[in-house]
Amino acid sequence: MKKISLLFAIIALSLFASAQTKYMTRNARVYFNASSPLEKIDAVNDKAISVVDLSTGQIEFGILLKAFLFERALMQEHFNENYVESDKFPKASFKGMIADINSVNISKDGTYPVKVTGKLTLHGVTKDIAATATFIVKNGALSATSDFNIECADYNIEIPGLVKDKIAKTISINIQSNFEQFKAS
Repeated sequence: MKKISLLFAIIALSLFASAQTKYMTRNARVYFNASSPLEKIDAVNDKAISVVDLSTGQIEFGILLKAFLFERALMQEHFNENYVESDKFPKASFKGMIADINSVNISKDGTYPVKVTGKLTLHGVTKDIAATATFIVKNGALSATSDFNIECADYNIEIPGLVKDKIAKTISINIQSNFEQFKAS
């Protein structure tokens, strides 16, 4: 009986220790810009979900494409129906690793630049991607930002000839995340 109690205590302690290194958010902000000299095209989504494990460097993002908000409703409709086909491909996701996670010290205020590599899935296509990110620790709180670009053609997003000069072929993406320590239930 003592062995079983000890085993449960060890398991509970390891789960608690693992939760200490995991941070998550349900409201990461993803902004994209596909503007050209002829047209301003940008949108924001404040409902991205992300989890980062500071002990392993694993990081994941998930985002519903229909949650992107545009200035003009017609652009939002075209984005969902004609470009990302969000009924067929409702979400985008990223799964990757932070290469130099040991440089992020959650117990010391500071700005920590890191390299992130992984796989981005969008429009049914998965591609390797590499980006830089900056983790910021302030008063025990963890936040992160990243800027990177993707090519529409890499994700089989077709731009019709009629509007090809109005939409950038390279999309700029900015991500801002304010993480909270993961609480195991």
